Amino acid sequence: MDTKIIQELREFLTQEQIKTDVLLKDCTSFKTGGKAGLFLIPETEDELAGSLSLLKEKDIPYFILGKGSNLLVSDSGYAGAVIKLGEGLSQIQAEGTIIRAGAGASLAKVARVARQETLTGFEFAAGIPGTVGGAMVMNAGAYGGEMKDVVESVRLLLEDGSIREFTCEEMKFGYRTGILKEIKGVALETVFALQKGEGEAIDAKMQDFAARRREKQPLEYPSAGSTFKRPEGHFAGKLIGDAGLSGYAIGDAKVSEKHNGFVINTGNATAKDIRDLIFYVKEKVEKETGVVLEPEVIMVGEF
Repeated sequence: MDTKIIQELREFLTQEQIKTDVLLKDCTSFKTGGKAGLFLIPETEDELAGSLSLLKEKDIPYFILGKGSNLLVSDSGYAGAVIKLGEGLSQIQAEGTIIRAGAGASLAKVARVARQETLTGFEFAAGIPGTVGGAMVMNAGAYGGEMKDVVESVRLLLEDGSIREFTCEEMKFGYRTGILKEIKGVALETVFALQKGEGEAIDAKMQDFAARRREKQPLEYPSAGSTFKRPEGHFAGKLIGDAGLSGYAIGDAKVSEKHNGFVINTGNATAKDIRDLIFYVKEKVEKETGVVLEPEVIMVGEF
C-alpha cells in the first residue's frame, strides 16, 4: 500500500490504528483468505468519517469487517482497505426498555446485556455470530426473529459524510436485506426497543435456541452459517440433500452431512475451494429442481 496514503491517514488515526498485510483468514469464520493491503481500526465516529472520506478521495475500495461471519475473502486477499470498528464504536447502553449499541458490538453481547436488564425480544440473536452493524446490512435473524422486529432506529454515516438517523421502516428491512444493500453507508449505532420480561423465561428461551443450534448445526467446523438464503416455499438444506450433495466436497470444502445448508471447512480449504463448491451446489440444485439458490455469503476480493 502506498506509504503516502498511510501518512495521510495519520491525520485521523494513530500508528497503532493503521496496519498493513493483516491476514484475513484470522478474521473470518471460514478461516480462509489472504492479506488486507490496509487494515484500519477507528475508535470514534470522526475517525471513521475522516478515514472513509480520504479513501473515497483516493478512490480506494473498502469494506467494513464485523465478526467476519458472513464473508468469504479471496485467497489473494483484498487490495483495498478493511475497516474494523474499535471498542469506542462498540459500546452498549441500556435505558429502561431501550438498548443503544454501537455497530461494532457483538449481537451476543447485546443479548447478554438484555438478559442482565431482564429485557425480552432479543433472545433469537444470542447465537448469531455477528455484529450489530453487520446485522443492519442483512436484517440478520434466527428462529423466527429478525432485526426488523426489535430495531427502533439506526444512525448511518452516509457516503457524503453526513450522519442521519433512519427509522426501522426507512431501513427497508426484508429477508436478509435492507437499505444498506441499496445505498453506500455505514451503520454507527442502533437503538433496540425491547420489552420487560422475566429472567427465567429469558434464560430458558436462550438455552433452548442454543441447544437447537448445537444439535442441528455443524458448529465444530469453520463456516459462514447458512450458505444460501431460504428460497421461497423451500428449504435450501433439503434441496441440497435431495440433489445428492450431502457430504460432497471440493478439497477440504464440504457440504455438511449434519446440516446440508452449511458449507464447512474441514481442514485447510482455500477460499477457491469454498467458492467453487458453493457454485457447484447452486448449479446442481437448479438443474435437479429448477430452484435457484442465492448465496448468503458475501464474497470479497478477486476470485
